[in-house]
Amino acid sequence: MAEEIINRVANSKLVTIDLEDYYPKGQRVLFDIKDWLFQELILKESDFRTFVKEHDWSQYQDQYVAITCSTDAIIPAWAFMLVSIALKPYAKYNITGNLEDLETALYHDIIEELNLTDYEDKPVIIKGCSKKPVPLAAYSMITNKLKPVAKSIMFGEACSNVPLFKRK
Repeated sequence: MAEEIINRVANSKLVTIDLEDYYPKGQRVLFDIKDWLFQELILKESDFRTFVKEHDWSQYQDQYVAITCSTDAIIPAWAFMLVSIALKPYAKYNITGNLEDLETALYHDIIEELNLTDYEDKPVIIKGCSKKPVPLAAYSMITNKLKPVAKSIMFGEACSNVPLFKRK
C-alpha cells in the first residue's frame, strides 16, 4: 500500500510575502526638464516659469511621474519643486529622480503602511522572483520592517529558500 503524500509546506505556519502583489498599477513616466532649458544646459528662470505655466499637466492624470534632467546642466532645487507643484493636482505621485527612484519611493510608502499583525511570531518567506520591477531596495525595507515581529525570515520559495534571520 502506498503512503499518502503530505504537503508539509502547505501544513506549516510559513507565511509568504510577495512584493509583486503590492506593485501599484498605473503608468510610469519620466519627465525630463532638459527640453525646457536653453540649449539643454541653461535654465532661464522666466522662460522656465512660462513653460511650467503653459504646459498641459492634465496629460499626467493618474500617472506616476519621475522628474529628472538628463543633461549635465546644474538645475536649482526650486525648478524640480515647481514642476512637482504643477504635477500635484494630476499625477498620482511624483518624485525627483529616475524611474528606479520612483519605484523605490512607491515601495517605501507601501511598506511603511503595511500592517504586520499576520506575520507576528511566524516564519516568513519573502518571495524572490518577480515579473514586475520590484526595486532591490524594497527587499531590504521589508526585511527591516519584519525583523522585530517575525519568528524567522527567509528569501526565495518554500521549497528552496535562503535563511536570513531567526529570533533566538
